[in-house]
Amino acid sequence: MTHALVIGGGIAGPVTAMALRRAGIEATVHEAHPTGADHLGAFLVLFANGLAALRAVGADGPVLDCSFPADTVEFLGPTGDRLGARPLTGAGDDGLSPRTLQRAALYRALRDEAVCRGVRVVYGKRLVDAITGPDGVVAYFADGTRAEGDVLIGADGIHSRTRTLLDPAAPPPRHTGQLTICGRTQDAGHAVPARTYRMVYGQRAFFGCTSAPDGTTYWFANIPAPEQARPALAAITPAGWRQRVLDAFAGDRTPVTGLVAATGDAVVGVNAYDIPTLPVWHGDRAVLVGDAVHATAPNAAQGASMAIEDSVTLARCLRDLPGPRQAFAAYERLRRERVERVVALSAGMASRIAGPPEQPRTPADAGGADDWLTSYRVDWDAPVG
Repeated sequence: MTHALVIGGGIAGPVTAMALRRAGIEATVHEAHPTGADHLGAFLVLFANGLAALRAVGADGPVLDCSFPADTVEFLGPTGDRLGARPLTGAGDDGLSPRTLQRAALYRALRDEAVCRGVRVVYGKRLVDAITGPDGVVAYFADGTRAEGDVLIGADGIHSRTRTLLDPAAPPPRHTGQLTICGRTQDAGHAVPARTYRMVYGQRAFFGCTSAPDGTTYWFANIPAPEQARPALAAITPAGWRQRVLDAFAGDRTPVTGLVAATGDAVVGVNAYDIPTLPVWHGDRAVLVGDAVHATAPNAAQGASMAIEDSVTLARCLRDLPGPRQAFAAYERLRRERVERVVALSAGMASRIAGPPEQPRTPADAGGADDWLTSYRVDWDAPVG
């Protein structure tokens, strides 16, 4: 096999292409948007498992350069009382402390690193169809162009066209019963202590925030709400999103309302979805990675890390096994149980987003004594049998 068509230029796409190139397989990334996708104000966290997967293919450096660490998480209840604090899992693990960065910064870092390594990224290529045969696959795009390759890898996100082409009966993404609203502000009066995540259990919703070394405070709110139609979401202004959060925490005596009120237009809200399980992960010449196959509610903060793990694991399988079908089957075998467990964990956290728990927990605490969640490592050098 010599060439892969990667559909999607977000997180999984560039990492897949870099890992494939490291395995001796060329790849072209086809991104639907004209210049790449972004959500103003949105940010994410990479835990030790995701960072280690990037490190396995030598791609962690650019991400470390545009992110900042946190070592501690503290908890507040709806009265503003401090419920406790604890170290974040992975802190101090050879530079793998959890890292926070803007989603757009992660996109750029991964894309630019991929291009530096010789990966071709083309824009305005929205997949509409794909025809597979015994010798390869042909992808057809909305602009009338086509591309040929040995395999097609769907890294095209939660509303994946590749998933629908593989299985027209695939279950749609499931709304988790919440909206996630993200924002950022440089108001110095609402900074969080350095290298700390502050988690607030309100009476009706959940809130988290952290401050970067430059003084910017990044925040998110998970608010119980029914699914919103895309046009309705697009019509909500930054002021409207701020008001939703203010209403959700009205009556609580926490720093949330002051922080949100100090936020300008750098705020956005999205429906929260997941995909608990997907019957079809691959065909003979096409396969899914990342949110396209196992979208995760944001509560466990593992969506990006799971996608990166997928990308590196798939490249190992294509490197070591004699044909795409065998490689895809091995990839599914290595990944399905873990990702479905993570999706279930995050869904459970989404169902308990309001009210202080008896024992506050973080995504990194959820693994229990053996820390199955963040201690997981993809071994690039281990052969896949």
